[in-house]
Formats: sequence, structure tokens, C-alpha cells
Amino acid sequence: MPDQQFVDLFRDTEHLTWAPTDQVRERGRRRTRRTRIAATLAGAVAVALVATGAVALAGGREGAPTPVLPATGSPTPTPSSSSTPSAKPSTPSTPSTPPSSPSTTSSQPTKGPANPAIPLEALLRAADLPSGFRAAEDDLEGEWSFGYVASFACADTPDLSVKERAERRAEFRKPGASSIIERVERYSIEDAKATIAWARTVTQCEPGDEQYSLKIVDSGFAGDGSLLIRIDGPGSVEYMLFVRQGDLVAEIRMSDRTDEAEARRVAQRAADRLCAGTNAC
Repeated sequence: MPDQQFVDLFRDTEHLTWAPTDQVRERGRRRTRRTRIAATLAGAVAVALVATGAVALAGGREGAPTPVLPATGSPTPTPSSSSTPSAKPSTPSTPSTPPSSPSTTSSQPTKGPANPAIPLEALLRAADLPSGFRAAEDDLEGEWSFGYVASFACADTPDLSVKERAERRAEFRKPGASSIIERVERYSIEDAKATIAWARTVTQCEPGDEQYSLKIVDSGFAGDGSLLIRIDGPGSVEYMLFVRQGDLVAEIRMSDRTDEAEARRVAQRAADRLCAGTNAC
């Protein structure tokens, strides 16, 4: 008895018209070519996708699409154009590097001499003094300052608390007469003014030794500030001069046998000489 599957197959194909063998072979070849082309295209697409992914990875995370988070509740409203923009970071008020020093060739005038040292030209010369005085060749000895002399006339001499920056001295002598001594000191402008004020205060001290007395004879007659102080001692009269030009102060002790007119002339010459050591003139 024939197998039922062959009976069914014979029935289904009994009236079919079969294509010639050549046509069947040609259709097979075409199908094979389409399969190969499809496979080639699929491979090219896969390579392009891989290359695109590599470029995205090389570009960093910025190239990756932003993941969309699932919504939780009502959507966040888009901020309106009137919203306040975020503040920019403030610029530090102090620069991180120190400012450069001004050029030495600047045309701007300086506030004072760069070197605090006092030049020799800022001191008196023998030609500035009464006739007969010559510069002393040996070093100055002994204490002669106004503060020291005033300690005999005052019960309590006020201290001068300012600090000098430089000092230079000169001494002149005349045969048969006492010497003329000058000390030029550099201070700050305020301390230079304070020195003149201190000398004025000393003359107002409580009397000490009755044989000595201090008296301001004149003031403000030379330079930026000046005092002419008379010192009366046992059988002698001396004069102490203070002359200020800018930050320089000249303190000059003149011996007896000197009158007030000569003292004023020396004070004026001292003021002129001080201009060689300060730009305040």
C-alpha cells in the first residue's frame, strides 16, 4: 500500500507546471547573489556603526546622548526669560602678582631722596659763618646738644621720641673763641616737624638750675620752620638754632660773642644749604 505522504504529495503536484531546468538554475543563482549582496551590506552597516561609536567615545562624554529620566510627578516648568541670570564669579580685588616697580626713567617727581644719607653739600661751610671761623680737622668730642644743655635749665626735660634716619655733623672754630657746631638729621616729614615742636616745648619747661634759662628770641624766619633760642648761663650767652627744610633739621649751637643778627644770618645760610639734601625746597 503506498505511503500516505506520497499520495498527498502526488495529489498536490499532479496539475503543476514545472519550469524548465535552466530557469530553475538561473533563479537559484540570482537568489544566491541577492543573499551575498545583503550580507555585504549588512557588514558595511555594522562597520559604520562601530566606527561611529568609536568617534563618539573619542570625543568624550559630551558626545553621548543625555539619558531621559522617567517622569516623576508634574513636569518642571521652563524658566521664563525674566528669570535672574546666575551671577558671574567676582574678580579678586587683589592681583595674584605684585605690581611692577616704577621705572627709574619715569618723569614723575619723587617724594624724597632715594638714599637717606645726607650729602656734605647740605652742611654749613666756613664761608657761611662770621669771619675767622675755619672747619675743625679733628673729630667732635663731648656732649653739646640742646637736650643736654636744656637739662641744666629744666627741672624735667621732655624726651624727643622721634627716630632719625641719618645724621651728619660739622664743627668750626675761631682762635680765641668757642666753636660753632652743626648737626643735620633726616627724619620723616612729620618727625621733622615734631622736632621743632619739641624744642619749643623744652623752652617752656619748669626751671631747674637758676643759673640757666631758655628763651625763644625768634621763630619762623628761615626755611620751613626755625627757632632762635637764647641760652643764658653763668657769665655767658649762647644761641641754639633749629632750621627745618622738608625732612631735614639742622641743630646749630653758636658760642657767646655771637649776636642775634649773626645768628639769623647763619640760620638763613643753613636753610639754603639744606636744600642740597632734600627736594622740599
